[in-house]
Amino acid sequence: MIMITRLIHPEQIETAIPILLSGGLVVFPTDTVYGVAALAEDAEAVARIYAAKDRPRRMAIPVMVAEPDRVTAVARPLPSFWALAQAFWPGPLTIILPKTDALPPIVTAGGGTVALRIPDHPLALALLRAVGRPLAVTSANISGQPPALTAEEARAQLEGRVEAVIDGGRAPGGQPSTIIDLTQTPPRILRTGPLSEQAVMTVL
Repeated sequence: MIMITRLIHPEQIETAIPILLSGGLVVFPTDTVYGVAALAEDAEAVARIYAAKDRPRRMAIPVMVAEPDRVTAVARPLPSFWALAQAFWPGPLTIILPKTDALPPIVTAGGGTVALRIPDHPLALALLRAVGRPLAVTSANISGQPPALTAEEARAQLEGRVEAVIDGGRAPGGQPSTIIDLTQTPPRILRTGPLSEQAVMTVL
């Protein structure tokens, strides 16, 4: 049976919730590019992200949450986490923390840490709050191809591979988020993005 990818308008966002809760894949805009999402705690659904993107299993998938306190469902917050989350979330900071057993190994490519973020995009936040559970989210494109900045671009690459695409207009694009690894002592910036190392370290 050939799967037809459904286009969802923002005012119908609630129709995406049962898709995610039943193990389906939904594409939506973030504050950088369009992302493809599955329930982070559903190993089979996350496996479908790898298959849809032709993504190597050695590449971990970041997790997005709606609020900082939702992190505890899949990760173990370290003392400096709360200060960073209060200062920069929602926003372009990805924070690496130790994972909990609730998160299947496929999300983290078998590793013991997970990359977490709250995106600064109203539609992404609305979806995360509505579903009420952490989502594994990575760029909505075939691996190695340009990231999608519109629903049309995402659909062109992933048609028949995902259940739905939420059309939230053009994503801003721009730099990927700054990444800090709190599991290292001292914490280490792994990638500098819109937030400078000085800005992040000042909060720490």
